Amino acid sequence: MSSPKKSVSKRRRRSLLTVGALSTGLILTVTGCGTSSNSTASNTTKTSNTTSTSSSSSSTKVTKGGIITIAESAQTNLNWFIPIVNAEDDSVDNTVFYDQLYKPLLWINNNYTINYKSSIADKITYNKAGTVYHVFLNPKWHWSNGQPVTSKDLMFTWNVVKAASSAKAPSPWPYVGAGTGDIPNGIKSVVPNGKYEVTFTLDKPANQQWFIFNGLIQLTPMPAAVWDIHKNIMKEIKYLGANATNAMFDKVVDGPFMVQSAIPSQAWTLVPNPNYDGHKSTVKKVVFDYEASTAAEFSAVKTGAVNVGYIDFSQLGSKGALTSMGDKITPQYSFGMFYTDLNMFPGSKVKSLMDKLYIRQALHMGQDLQGIDTSIYKGYGPPIDGPIPTTPVTQFLDPALNTNPYPFNIAAGKALLEKHGWKEVHGVMTKDGKPLKLLMIYASGSTSGMDVAELMKEDWAKEGIDVTLKPMPFTTEISVTSNPKDASQWDMATGSGWDYNGPGFYPTGGQLFATGAPSGFGYSSKKEDELIAATHKPYATEAETMKHFFAYEDYTAKQLPFLWANNVASLTVTAPTVHNAIKYSDSAVGFPQIQYWWVSPSASN
Repeated sequence: MSSPKKSVSKRRRRSLLTVGALSTGLILTVTGCGTSSNSTASNTTKTSNTTSTSSSSSSTKVTKGGIITIAESAQTNLNWFIPIVNAEDDSVDNTVFYDQLYKPLLWINNNYTINYKSSIADKITYNKAGTVYHVFLNPKWHWSNGQPVTSKDLMFTWNVVKAASSAKAPSPWPYVGAGTGDIPNGIKSVVPNGKYEVTFTLDKPANQQWFIFNGLIQLTPMPAAVWDIHKNIMKEIKYLGANATNAMFDKVVDGPFMVQSAIPSQAWTLVPNPNYDGHKSTVKKVVFDYEASTAAEFSAVKTGAVNVGYIDFSQLGSKGALTSMGDKITPQYSFGMFYTDLNMFPGSKVKSLMDKLYIRQALHMGQDLQGIDTSIYKGYGPPIDGPIPTTPVTQFLDPALNTNPYPFNIAAGKALLEKHGWKEVHGVMTKDGKPLKLLMIYASGSTSGMDVAELMKEDWAKEGIDVTLKPMPFTTEISVTSNPKDASQWDMATGSGWDYNGPGFYPTGGQLFATGAPSGFGYSSKKEDELIAATHKPYATEAETMKHFFAYEDYTAKQLPFLWANNVASLTVTAPTVHNAIKYSDSAVGFPQIQYWWVSPSASN
């Protein structure tokens, strides 16, 4: 998810958080005062055969032509194509696609620094109090029709976001980022100061990095001259919402690619934007290919119909069929988490159950996460113990959470239920005549995903928790679980996750765990809200910043707003004729720079 996608100012170089080198080549450095990174680091990643630096050989000459065909996640349709998205269609898959069309205000590198070379913003400055931010746009950027990207376009985005965040916003809104990073209700004013500068003034002081990485990061400029055609903003957002699901609506772009065609459940095709002002792609086209299942995707990769794809963990035994042809399999971890959603929305049939911490604890103790990692994910899915993943290791992970606060223990989970008055009747824990029966939906199309769901069901049954499984396509699952107005269709949901990649790059949890969180599932705690709010404030030292962050993290880990799962690597398969796909995958944040990928002449079409 789009993440749950898969969310810094200039010259004074003050740093609030600096996170050191990590495993899997991931570095998180949250910089201050506009420090920029104008190059992408080459990451060392483990392949199925060797450990190699994931950059193409400098002696290999880049050639023009060829087609890159990228496999989509199994049973995943791309269904949203403008860079301001609602909750129902917020997914990493959609974001990867429209990020090729529209340049974000701030592009985050794989090392979690801002790459100003690939950002619409040229720099950001702010005051010491963290209340005033000046955003300067780089005048080099132009729309594909030749017009410059200006403050007018950024102001258009701001006005759309503000209106789409309203409770009165028409369907398909509200905007998914509402409430994250002080957007929009914490903003006192937004004022253009010329063609390439916009000033944001906040109602109250904020941690500068939090506001930039969680607030300003959301505001991708949109082409005002061609989209801002209504005098009434509510009519405007209704117009944009109605067209957001049509990829051919995106006629004017400022990114490296343009849409050539889009056929749901088949393919979505991009061609290079000839007027792009950054690094121009050398390929003929990029095709995002729909896959009906992981088996279909494996076949497509094996036959060469797809040259960048993924394999399921259940298919690792057959990897030789790919590596023998020169394909590379690279496990890639994102900075994020996977989890099982718990339906605590008003209107949920199980809200009264899920609101009880001991129920959540019993469910969590019934998950054999280490066994799932070993038997299903083959060691590529380390367990998660809280809102910050244990792999890759970052400074955001509190050392106190190196051990799971609720380890797998079926007997202890069952005893906890019995302590609160539940008794086993015909194998099912029952209280006040009501059996503990739950419906869990999960993402279909993946053998390993199905195996995980069935193992969870089996272990919960030993605790006396009767779980019925219901598979559905991932996009359908996201649609169902993100709709608080119809919370009666599910009790739990698994198979999805969250990357800290926007909105929400700065991982303080407001997007997920605060009361009314736009990407949450109804969990609410006054203390949680207070702890999250404390991480949003500016502090004089890094130590004090981390003290408040760890307090939030520890409380959240033990409160279980979600059931923590495994941080599962993506097993990315690249054909030997595709170059730079791993180097510029930006796997930590989940959004690749496909304009740097290229194809060897033998694959040209």
